[in-house]
Amino acid sequence: MKTNSIKILIITALVAALASCSSTRQYQRGSVSTEGLYGKTASTDSVNMALQPWNQLFTESYLQKYIQEGLINNLDLLVAIKKVEEYEASFKQSKAALLPGISASGKNSYVRNPESIYPSGPREVNTVQLAAEASWEIDLWGKLRSAKKAAYANLLASDASRKLVQTRLVASIASAYYTLVGLDSRLEITRQTVKNNIDLVETMKVLQESGKVNGAAVVQSEAVRYAAEVTIPDLEQQIREGENALCLLLGRAPGSIERGKLNEQTLTSVLQTGIPAQLLDNRPDVMQAEYALMSAYQVTANARAYFYPALTLTATTGFAGKDLENLLDPVSFAANVVGNLAQPVFNKRANVTRLKIAKAQQEEALITFRKTLLTAGQEVHNTLGTYQSSLQKATLRKQQIDALVKAVEYTRELLTYGTATYTEVLNAQTSLLSAQLNGVTDQLQQLNAVVTLYRALGGGWR
Repeated sequence: MKTNSIKILIITALVAALASCSSTRQYQRGSVSTEGLYGKTASTDSVNMALQPWNQLFTESYLQKYIQEGLINNLDLLVAIKKVEEYEASFKQSKAALLPGISASGKNSYVRNPESIYPSGPREVNTVQLAAEASWEIDLWGKLRSAKKAAYANLLASDASRKLVQTRLVASIASAYYTLVGLDSRLEITRQTVKNNIDLVETMKVLQESGKVNGAAVVQSEAVRYAAEVTIPDLEQQIREGENALCLLLGRAPGSIERGKLNEQTLTSVLQTGIPAQLLDNRPDVMQAEYALMSAYQVTANARAYFYPALTLTATTGFAGKDLENLLDPVSFAANVVGNLAQPVFNKRANVTRLKIAKAQQEEALITFRKTLLTAGQEVHNTLGTYQSSLQKATLRKQQIDALVKAVEYTRELLTYGTATYTEVLNAQTSLLSAQLNGVTDQLQQLNAVVTLYRALGGGWR
């Protein structure tokens, strides 16, 4: 008995030594080029606005409150959090696969032997057993460890997916809020224009009585007034829909939304993009794609391990007796240890197929990773251009509006003195309304460009 125990200890020591020598290859970040992702004028400064917490970028009190509410109640984000919990459970299961499996059993069996086979007995046999069994697959070639690493990479990918949902949520709430205040500004401008047009109609009527204009001037001024006024119901409906869209992001039932004014919304005028390589660690979808590549790498390593022998140790111990009274008697104790080494020879091509599929999926994951990175760089580059365009338009638009305000004032004065026609007044009034509405669009474009760049760089999940 002592000799057998020594043999078992020697075998176990050898197995442990082999297992310690064996290790799966670690994933190494490949030579993924980030050069030129932001265009030729990209910054070399590592200061990055994506590292800034969202509550430092969005400082307006209403907007901060809504983003915080969305991070607590948004349904898509809650689902993403549950997905992380699912992958966390799978990872814990993969870790447990490295440990021995232990089971306990109790059995009572009765056998009546036929006399033709057992003429001298025993005719009846009753056996009571109480046993424990441990089975341990020795991970010589890293099959279980690579599966564990793949599960861990999947867990990280799911967490990156959660961060992606959060990043998009912060940007979506900000954009929806800016859309609402923009619609409010459009509605305010339109109502003021209608009021001015009503005054213009009254002016035309007075001028008609004095013979300076004809009836056509009055009718056309009324038409211009109604052309502006008819857009108000559509604007009000868009505001209701915008409020409901924001409520959905916040996990609320449809309802009204408190908010400030468009001219109160201020964001940084210095866009710090950092260096393109920071996308690898900041932007969640890029992170998710790389974790998927890491998982595929480990799945390939796991597939290779199926070509090597599998060693399993099984140990059983317990008591066996004819009845319960004698079950725990020391003479009823039994134990055995079995080592099983299985080398696959012909498995209907299953191992070869598994490895080929894993390699192909690894290549797919690498291609997806590269595409995701290129897409991220494209978004950053496009948004930088949009922001610069919005700044240029804002300057020009202000000059246009200032000029049109003077044009409306001058033509109305000249109309009174008969040196301008009513069509000139109406055209100036219509052009001013169009320019003012376009000015709101320019402001929103500038605000949304900052929001989009913040999201494109990976900001919002910290």
